Amino acid sequence: MTENSTTISLLVAPARVVRGQHALLPAIEYILKLGHRPLIVGGERSLKLSQLQGLSDRPELEIATIGYTPDCCESTLDRLMVAVTTHQADVIIGIGGGKCLDTAKLLAYRCQLPVVTIPTSGATCAAWTALANIYSEAGAFLSDVSLAKCPDLVILDYSIVATAPPRTLVAGIGDAIAKWYEASVSSGHSTQTLLIAAVQQARVLRDILFQKSAAALAAPGGDDWQEVVDATVLLAGVIGGLGGAQCRTVAAHAVHNGLTHLPGSHQALHGEKVAYGILVQLRLEEMLQGNQLAATARHQLLDFYNEIGLPQTLADLGLSNVTIAQLHHAATLACQPDSDIHRLPFTVTPAQLVAAMVSTTIIESRAELIPISERNI
Repeated sequence: MTENSTTISLLVAPARVVRGQHALLPAIEYILKLGHRPLIVGGERSLKLSQLQGLSDRPELEIATIGYTPDCCESTLDRLMVAVTTHQADVIIGIGGGKCLDTAKLLAYRCQLPVVTIPTSGATCAAWTALANIYSEAGAFLSDVSLAKCPDLVILDYSIVATAPPRTLVAGIGDAIAKWYEASVSSGHSTQTLLIAAVQQARVLRDILFQKSAAALAAPGGDDWQEVVDATVLLAGVIGGLGGAQCRTVAAHAVHNGLTHLPGSHQALHGEKVAYGILVQLRLEEMLQGNQLAATARHQLLDFYNEIGLPQTLADLGLSNVTIAQLHHAATLACQPDSDIHRLPFTVTPAQLVAAMVSTTIIESRAELIPISERNI
C-alpha cells in the first residue's frame, strides 16, 4: 500500500491465478498472451522438472533458461538483465522458491516486462506479492523493494509443489501463520475497513493452519494438503495485498532479517526463521508489556511447532554456538530505524531483543528482563 494525503494505491492480487493438479500445461495459453520469448529463471532442480517439458514442446515459445544464484542479489540481477537483452525476452517466468520468484519479479520490474510465477513449494507467498527482497551475495537480507504490480500470472501446480521436500511446506506454515501475530499487533485496533478485513483474514489463515497442518503433512497431495498450500501461497499473499506493509511484516520478519546476517542461520529456511521470530515477538510483548495473552499464545505455538516440526530455539536454527555479541549484531540490524520491528506499539532496543531471542521457550513468572549475562543460549 502506497499513499499520500489524498490517494491510496492497493496492489492486492495477481492479474490471473491458475491452480490445480497439472495446471501448468493448460496455463501455457495464458503465458502466450503475455509473450512468446520467455526467459525462465530457476534453480537447477526447478529447471529439470518434467512438467516444464510442455513449455519446450510449444513451437510458439522460444525459450531461454538461466540460474538465479547467488540468491536475489545485485550481481545476479545485473547478469540476468544481460540475458534478457541477449534473448530479446518479452516475458519473465520464475519457477522455484521464494528467492527465485523474488529475483524473477524484480528482473521483470526493472526490464518493464510481464512476469509469471510458478512456485515449486509451499514455502512462501512470494508467488503472489508485489514485493521482492534483496540479499547480499553471502545471503544476508539488505532491503525490500515495492514493485509496481503483483505478477501477471501465478501458476500453482499442485503436482509440481508435491515434488518439494515436506520441510518446505512446514516452513511455509511458519511464514504464513506469522501474518496473524504481526497484523493483529500492528493493525488490530484499526478502524479502516480494509485493515480490519486483512486482520480478520489473518485470523482465518491462522485457524486453517492450526486445524489442517498436521493432517496435510501426514498425507501429501491430499485435500488438506492442497488447502494448506493454498493458505501458504495464496491466502497469505491476499492479507499483505489488502493490508499493505502494515499487515505484512512486524517483529517476526525483522528477527528473520537480522538472523540472515549470521552465517550459521543460512541452513534454516525463510519460514523457519520467521516462525522463531513469532516466538520472539510474543516474548517481547510478554516482557515489555506484561501481556499474559502473548505468553499464552507463545506456549500454544510451542505445542503447534512441536507437532509439525517448526524450530523453537536458536539451536534449532543452527545457532547453538552463537555468542551474545553475534546476537547483538543481528538484533542491532533488526532494530535499525527503518525496520518493521517499529510497527510494534512499544519501543524495542537491541538488548531487549537479544533477551527475548534467548528466552522464548523459558516459562517465567515475571515480565521483566533478566540480565543477558544470566542467560544461557
